[in-house]
Amino acid sequence: MTASYTAGALVTARDREWIVLPDSTPDMLVLRPLGGTEDDIAAVFPAIETVRGAQFAPPSAADLGNAQAAGMLRSALRIGFRSGAGPFRSLAGIAVEPRAYQLVPLLMALRQPTVRMLISDDVGIGKTVEAGLIASELLAQGEAARLAVLCPPALAEQWQDELRTKFGIDAELVLASTVSRLERGLDLGQSLFDRYPNVVVSADFIKSTRHRDDFVRHCPDLVIVDEAHSCVSADDTASTHHQLRYELLKRIAEDEERHLILVTATPHSGKESAFRNLLGLIRPEFRTADISARRGRELLARHFIQRKRADVREYLTKEDGLADDRLAERTAFPSDRFFKDETYTLSPDYRALLDDAIAYARDRVTEAGDTDRSAWLSAITLLRSLVSSPRAAAQSLRTRSSTAGARSARSGHDPALALIQDAVENDALEGLDVVPGVDPALGDASTAHLAELAARAERLEGPAADRKLKALIRHVRALLDDGYHPIVFCRFIATAEYVAEALESALGPHTTVRAVTGTLSPQQRLGRIEDIAREAGDLPAARRVLVATDCLSEGVNLQFLFDAIVHYDLAWNPTRHDQREGRIDRYGQKRDEVRVITLYGTDNGIDGKVLEVLIKKHRQIRKDLGVSVSVPDETSTSVTDSIVEWLLMNGRQDGQQEFDLDVVATTAAARLDAEWNSAAAREGASRSRSRFAQRAIQPGDVAREVAAIRAALGRAGEIHSFTRNALAALGGVLRGPGARSGPGDFTADVSGTPAGLRDALASAVGGDIAELNRPIAFRTTPAVARGEAALVRTDPVVGALAGHVLNAALDPRTEGARPARRCGVITTTAVTEHTTLLLVRYRFQLTLPSRTGRRQLVAEDARLLAFQGPPHRARWLPEETATRLLDAEATENTHPHFGARTMERLLSRLSACHDHLETHGERLAADLDASHRRVRTANDEIVRGLRVAAQKPADVLGAYVYLPATAEEAV
Repeated sequence: MTASYTAGALVTARDREWIVLPDSTPDMLVLRPLGGTEDDIAAVFPAIETVRGAQFAPPSAADLGNAQAAGMLRSALRIGFRSGAGPFRSLAGIAVEPRAYQLVPLLMALRQPTVRMLISDDVGIGKTVEAGLIASELLAQGEAARLAVLCPPALAEQWQDELRTKFGIDAELVLASTVSRLERGLDLGQSLFDRYPNVVVSADFIKSTRHRDDFVRHCPDLVIVDEAHSCVSADDTASTHHQLRYELLKRIAEDEERHLILVTATPHSGKESAFRNLLGLIRPEFRTADISARRGRELLARHFIQRKRADVREYLTKEDGLADDRLAERTAFPSDRFFKDETYTLSPDYRALLDDAIAYARDRVTEAGDTDRSAWLSAITLLRSLVSSPRAAAQSLRTRSSTAGARSARSGHDPALALIQDAVENDALEGLDVVPGVDPALGDASTAHLAELAARAERLEGPAADRKLKALIRHVRALLDDGYHPIVFCRFIATAEYVAEALESALGPHTTVRAVTGTLSPQQRLGRIEDIAREAGDLPAARRVLVATDCLSEGVNLQFLFDAIVHYDLAWNPTRHDQREGRIDRYGQKRDEVRVITLYGTDNGIDGKVLEVLIKKHRQIRKDLGVSVSVPDETSTSVTDSIVEWLLMNGRQDGQQEFDLDVVATTAAARLDAEWNSAAAREGASRSRSRFAQRAIQPGDVAREVAAIRAALGRAGEIHSFTRNALAALGGVLRGPGARSGPGDFTADVSGTPAGLRDALASAVGGDIAELNRPIAFRTTPAVARGEAALVRTDPVVGALAGHVLNAALDPRTEGARPARRCGVITTTAVTEHTTLLLVRYRFQLTLPSRTGRRQLVAEDARLLAFQGPPHRARWLPEETATRLLDAEATENTHPHFGARTMERLLSRLSACHDHLETHGERLAADLDASHRRVRTANDEIVRGLRVAAQKPADVLGAYVYLPATAEEAV
């Protein structure tokens, strides 16, 4: 007859110990190895294989360790937990340690029966991590079964990588380039959205009718929308692309049972109706609710979070209402952007070319009148390309415009005009960096004239005649000499390629220069950036320069490799500048101050006015409010239109004409100021609401959960010490500021460590570590570049190290060094009487209700318990006192024979502690039950039926005796 085992029971099979999981039946046991992960789960059939009930083996007095053995074992055990018993099921199994402030959206989400969130934290705070935390938690709890991320195509691969490496979620890319391959593997009539439970979908691709309808019919129950502002339309005017995306999202949001997380740093682009439509996707009543009233704010605060860096730079401090700063967290965002505006003047030949080109454009506009808008577009194209670079100018002059025949000058949503004016609201143009052509007037003479201008432009290439390029080379050299790694942003592909060629030639072979433009696919762009990192290396002397167009200006994280921005071409919408700078000015940037250099011409007729009226005003508002404020495209383009029109009608300015241009620019700027100040005032009010929204989850609520998480999973200092000490004990060679003691980064050469450890590390950071003697860089920040390791418990490298240490401690037969041991006798001045420390592992059976039914789970926790005196008369000490024993150092040697006899005596009497260990387990279970209910306090249907029970007996994993320094002599 087959024995019956309850969930959480310990059994022996296949020569190892396993935990029985709730999915087991009498005929088939679903087992997880003791101390193992979800990846190690196996099914065992008792009728075929031998399965016996088991108890965890007690420690052996013959296997004594030193003073560090207890701490090493405890840390290795806790780092290895992937099934924590707390209310956040996913935190133990993800490869990122969230900042305390990033838990706020998660706490907000768990208080909603159906999650509807708008996450609008400032650029660089970590919205992707915040959305990923919610998604991984909903999936882990069974509240969601499938996930879809809708995002711009340029961000799809980045999202796939973030989900896989940080949250352990494997998602398929659904793009125009992948859909054919995915559909070939489908069964007849099967949707790819049913075949693949987790997908990252291009928002551009999915808006086509066939794919849109299929997606809506088979849409997952959890959807994240990145850059959500680009998916809503204003009621008055909107592009077709906006309308299609908005219609798609409305259909998705109609299912009230579907979880929906909207992510954007710019929820309000200056158009109130678009903002209202965005809020309406969360809850339809938000579209018309009075969110200036208290009731409206309270309702919005449950679903909308919007914080700037100043709100979270220092969090969980006494200023947040906490009693002390024990849990305080300080996040190292760059403190500021250092702006420097650098000028250049045109060479005489370049000046003559520009004057002739403007004269040609003026004639075309005058001849065409208001009936042919292609002449106006040609004029703007000429001006922008000539100011950009000789190569862009030549290409524009040689390329016929595709807008011939268009009518109604400067009206409507002409794509080419929006492109040349840097529109940020036209998502169809996102990252488009080609040079529009110039449409010649009728007749061979005009065509010949354009060809002659193009030839003159080509002859101006190089720093001799192109003073803008010469200035760039000088400023890039200065940045490199100061240790910075700049990104040079250009407007057009031709300019970027031209600049990259010139910089590579001027800076020499020791500087890696590469260009990334729209000629590359999104995947190829990320690959090119990784190539730069690999070719330049990570030595302090490495010099990296990236030349890019605006295909990289939004969403792509570049802060690990670059720390300076050069605006080679001024954008005509200041939001573009902010997007460019946001690629490096974000969490994970090692520089406290990033540098921003803006090149502008003093005599080309437009740069100086654009800088003064648009760019500097935008900077000042950002400085005053601490966040960028957007205004509609038409508002900023009205300024540039006025300046361009004056320039075309008046030509080269000097004296009185310069004064007249000032008047024109000032008049246009006045109109801009009115709208911009209105937007700033609205943003200021929004920020007041955001502070209220943030307080929908009180800092005290967050602090309580952070304390519980750290108690169960460990803290950063513990991880740092464990990693450093374990690597050194296992034969690693450590170098760097943090190699010996205290905080700081360090590197570890692991070529001399055990082969089993090297194999485990190879899968985390690359298989060439040992072969090439390449050290692993360990960083104190959780945000690390590829190939590096973060000193956090969830990092794969740290996890592999902890697994090796734990397995070696549990198996005395392990060859080589064993840093952790299950027993120890330490003589120390840290105690005044005989004190015993126990490392106890508890297992809990959890019944967690969800919308899809109840789930039975088994989770683990490790606790330190300490007592004074003999076990049968134990005086149990507070948990804080037990934890402090881990820091006790041996002040005298303990004779091995004496230590063995002391440990044997303890182990023989340890059964007297049985009742206390069980009572403590029941108390922990009650605390966990209360924690689960507290996190879901507003979700009655989830709390109903919740149950947490301690599985008995608990496992005594380690036993350590601390003796007063004179105890040995007294025996």
